[in-house]
Amino acid sequence: MITIEDLTFWYSKQNRIFEKLNLKLDAGHIYGLLGKNGAGKTTLLKLICGLSFPKSGTVSVDGQTPSKRKPGFLADIFFVPEEISVPSLTPGKFAEIHGSFYPAYDPAQFREFLGKFQVDTNQNFSNMSHGQKKKGVIAFGLATNTRYLFLDEPTNGLDIPSKAAFRSILAAYFSEEKTIIVSTHMVRELESMIDSVIILENRRIILKQTIDQIAQKFTFSHSSLSSSPGEMIYSVKSELGLSKISLNPSGIAGNVDLEALFNASINIPDKLSSYFEY
Repeated sequence: MITIEDLTFWYSKQNRIFEKLNLKLDAGHIYGLLGKNGAGKTTLLKLICGLSFPKSGTVSVDGQTPSKRKPGFLADIFFVPEEISVPSLTPGKFAEIHGSFYPAYDPAQFREFLGKFQVDTNQNFSNMSHGQKKKGVIAFGLATNTRYLFLDEPTNGLDIPSKAAFRSILAAYFSEEKTIIVSTHMVRELESMIDSVIILENRRIILKQTIDQIAQKFTFSHSSLSSSPGEMIYSVKSELGLSKISLNPSGIAGNVDLEALFNASINIPDKLSSYFEY
């Protein structure tokens, strides 16, 4: 379990990223971490990994303090940053060197993931495109089989077939003892993968719910001709026409439009969060 209590963090005192933020994340979920640029998505992941330190408050992962960077903690957590920096090695050599730090690392699984991503295990990273490098690191991160996996904008730089491969691999990799957080602003690419949503805005969490809980509370519809039986709480023009969010009087879960939900969280944050208890 990840537990964050009264977390305050800033890079400068005039620009606080978090102010007494509280959050609990359980195992067995793929969390979609959403927020505008600068909302603190990457910073939150770094705080959980122990790459940044709270100014006040606490961060705990299974009772361990990330900032202490103890070997047992590091062996069970993997972070794939948005900007990839890798040494001038082949993926095979990279994995040979770094895999020993992860007790559950599976080299056969690594080769399988590289194959699905169409990355040559014998080609040097220095000769690869940004997208190929990123796929190589993602493949290694998945093959470490850590209980905690954090992916920061993982589909940036990937082509359409690679994005499809990523979704397929992640779905097959996931198990109930794992906790995965995927930070992204490409919300439509996440809809088929995640089962829970965290939305950051204005130094706080606007929403943290499972997809099922959201679908039971709201209905999502499109075009000016469509109507919903419940009270409409938000609407925005989209390529599909008019996207609407309405209260769900039946409580029967339907589909969730993450893009419309994210837009609502930015424009009516207090109203949106008022429909849920934390």
